[in-house]
Amino acid sequence: MTMTELPASLLRTLPGTYYTDPAIFAAEQERIFEQMWFCALRGADIGTPGAFRTVQVGRESVLLTRNRNGEARAFLNVCRHRGALLCAEDSGSVKRTFRCTYHAWAYDLDGKLVAAPNLVKMPDVDRVEYGLNPVHVREWLGYVWVSLAETPPSFSDTVQGACEERLGDLAAVERYGIENLTVGRRIRYDVRANWKLIIENFMECYHCATIHPELVRVLPEFAGGYAAQYYVGHGAEFGPNVEGFTVDGGAGVTRITGLDQAQDRRYFAITIKPQVFLNLVPDHVILHRMYPLAADRTVVECDWLYLPEVVAEGRDLSRSVELFDRVNRQDFDACERCQPGMASRAYARGGVLVPSEHHLAGFHDWLRTRLEG
Repeated sequence: MTMTELPASLLRTLPGTYYTDPAIFAAEQERIFEQMWFCALRGADIGTPGAFRTVQVGRESVLLTRNRNGEARAFLNVCRHRGALLCAEDSGSVKRTFRCTYHAWAYDLDGKLVAAPNLVKMPDVDRVEYGLNPVHVREWLGYVWVSLAETPPSFSDTVQGACEERLGDLAAVERYGIENLTVGRRIRYDVRANWKLIIENFMECYHCATIHPELVRVLPEFAGGYAAQYYVGHGAEFGPNVEGFTVDGGAGVTRITGLDQAQDRRYFAITIKPQVFLNLVPDHVILHRMYPLAADRTVVECDWLYLPEVVAEGRDLSRSVELFDRVNRQDFDACERCQPGMASRAYARGGVLVPSEHHLAGFHDWLRTRLEG
């Protein structure tokens, strides 16, 4: 065997430059995050007309709001006059219009230009044509998804298709009634690592026995190194003495109604490329959204979702939140430990994948195809 050959049990990873090169990151922004469906926010974050939030999608700042009919709307957050950032705040609320602070051009909640100094003297200016640039919007699972592509990919084939591919049918996800759940806790993590390291970490469990003692106690099969996503329909079963998906294995809160027996006492994980992780357990749902900001920086926003009455009653959620918060911090610490190594000459040709990680090669193939396409 030569130095360049690998034994049959190992596959090579992406080279280190894929995790450090600003040019590759720029191509990912253009060809992945600006072309696919991107989960921007929870619909309740813009719960009333005029409520807004700005979100970074690829290289663009996107303004999300609701119009007077309560319909989600998204626009490039740029004034059509001279290109000023329209809303500098991360979130807020307006009554009727978004008004640029530079020259006072104002747009209604559907993006139409409705006012500007001396606009009446410019009757040839089409107020729709010179309105805000719209972004495609879709609401599903209680989240607002956007696509910056001129023609978005099929939502059913890509976003919903990822759930069907993982669980076998879309009904298995829809039984959790995620759109009717309430955010009981949200934590925002600023991770000093490339977004692909985070995805690769989530998709494999070879590391679980090493860095996730609390998770392995609740889900003992993870100690074997095989992830919850390694075959269609698989859900990791709770340990025999575990009552709930909590940091100590104690009982959780009220179980989500409508689940079938196969979903009881099990954890399911779904990766929805390019930036969503969906975690399903009987009494709550955990959804991660990644916002890649640089080749070595990714913000991750994580929602813990429960039945509305559980949150309204002020039930103690700390033990269920703590379990996955620990998992997140353990994972993100590991990713941050890997990031410097991506720039090392030792990783110039990449690392290797053991058999329980071989499925990550499919993610690498997908990435190369997107970048080449």
